[in-house]
Amino acid sequence: MLTKNSILSIVNQLKICSSRKQLESLYSLMLKNGATKDCFLMNQFIATCSKLNNQDFASLAFSYMENPNVFVYNALIRAFVHCHSPVEALLLYIDMLRTQNVPTSYTFSSVIKGCTLMCGLRLGECVHGQIWGYGFGSHVFVQTGLIDFYSNLGRVNLARLVFDEMPERDNFAWAAMVSAHASAGDLGSARSLFDEMPEKITAACNAMINGYARAGDVGSAEQLFKEMSRKDLIAWTTMINCYCQNRKYELAIEVFYDMKSNLITPDEVTMTTVISACAHLGVLDQGKEMHLYVMQNGFDLDVHIGSALIDMYAKCGSLERSLLVFYKLREKNLFCWNSVIDGLALHGYAEEALALFSRMVKEKVKPNGITFVSVLTACTHAGLAEKGRKTFLSMTQEYDIVPETEHYGCMVDLLCKAGLLEEALEIIRSMRVEPNAVIWGALLGGCKLHKNLEIAQVAVKNLSVLEPNNSAYYTLLVNMYANANRWSEVARIRVFLRELGVGKEYPGSSWIEIEKKIHQFAACDNYHHSSQEIYSLLDGLDGQLKLAGQVQELEFVF
Repeated sequence: MLTKNSILSIVNQLKICSSRKQLESLYSLMLKNGATKDCFLMNQFIATCSKLNNQDFASLAFSYMENPNVFVYNALIRAFVHCHSPVEALLLYIDMLRTQNVPTSYTFSSVIKGCTLMCGLRLGECVHGQIWGYGFGSHVFVQTGLIDFYSNLGRVNLARLVFDEMPERDNFAWAAMVSAHASAGDLGSARSLFDEMPEKITAACNAMINGYARAGDVGSAEQLFKEMSRKDLIAWTTMINCYCQNRKYELAIEVFYDMKSNLITPDEVTMTTVISACAHLGVLDQGKEMHLYVMQNGFDLDVHIGSALIDMYAKCGSLERSLLVFYKLREKNLFCWNSVIDGLALHGYAEEALALFSRMVKEKVKPNGITFVSVLTACTHAGLAEKGRKTFLSMTQEYDIVPETEHYGCMVDLLCKAGLLEEALEIIRSMRVEPNAVIWGALLGGCKLHKNLEIAQVAVKNLSVLEPNNSAYYTLLVNMYANANRWSEVARIRVFLRELGVGKEYPGSSWIEIEKKIHQFAACDNYHHSSQEIYSLLDGLDGQLKLAGQVQELEFVF
């Protein structure tokens, strides 16, 4: 016989339950007390199973119930959706209808999420009809779920129709619709709706910042972020991600430090994004600091943070640390394998990269297009033309991966370095996509290496169309003509470039980290605050080198 005290005892034990073993022990106790017949307690039990991602045990316990009520059904449907088992959730919903249990607003919110997970537009539309049939056509919570459903499936027009027909809207309904427009790239509609909001809650601001980030409108994202009276973790992380998406990595790291100074604790997503920013800047010391923060603050070294650390250490020149992180990971997904293979390839350890790729395949991890870019890069570094050919063929024939520009670029680079310029040109001409300047530039580089003026002219002809204002390709061709003593061609191209007024449009730039501050330099740069001192020092070094007889041998004549 269940008493009030025994019910409270079971509920309290379920709240602190943290393992499958404890769950089984509690269920045994509930069987002895007859608690498995009590719908309230079974509702609590199933909720605990969901929290522990143990929907199978919840389903088993549910199957022994004689007359579960709608609340128990709701709990198990929600558990299935939470554990990404939408088919089971929808089958249970159908079973609930057969038992004459009338669905509630909580039923429909879970069922709609299940339809979203299945990308089941038609199914969701049927549920939408039932929502009206059961009298929830004006229920704010359920209608907001429908807005999310339609927007997630790319039907923003239907989401807006639901929103416009709502007799009452709360802040979350407004935020859901703003997010729907922003995610679809319709920032005009998103901003218009955002400006109409009675109260601009944080969720809506975050959606707008994310939309601006995708559109590359960093200024509008910054302005809105500054105007926010309350910034939660998602807001800070969204702003950091905005800077990273738009290659403003220094600012991303600055915002991270601002976030910490505002006593906001970062989560796994934040740390993954900031570590990635460190990787792009090549700032090893700050990358190490982020790694230390992860370890000291009890973060789980999962596949997301793990792959970011592997990539960061490799790009910052610390391959040993990159490999150490990789081998310490308990679980490795495709991104982890890709990061370590790419790191080995970029550092010139081609054989090791290829060996790791073979191991990855043996462990039944299916490669993707990014994997093959790294493997082909490794083949290029090692000069393994035949291995590269076989890898390129296996990508299409064994894994059904359609080659993209990056794969063709790797193959052209590989063949050019091996002296197979005609084959490289044939690959370019057979490309399914239009070859870009990088592809033709790789071919031109190969022509210079192997002194092939005929194919070089073909490459420069195509480059002049793709990048008419870039003189670098003409410079290379001029030097090839000079090496071949074809001075009339050298003079002709010089005159041609002077008439066009073509110069170097994109000077190269470099970064250096000094005392956690990043300094950027470019060719002919006068913007750095210490530029005069730097040029003075360079002049002094140049004079000393001349006195020591260290005169550079000039190959270029342009």
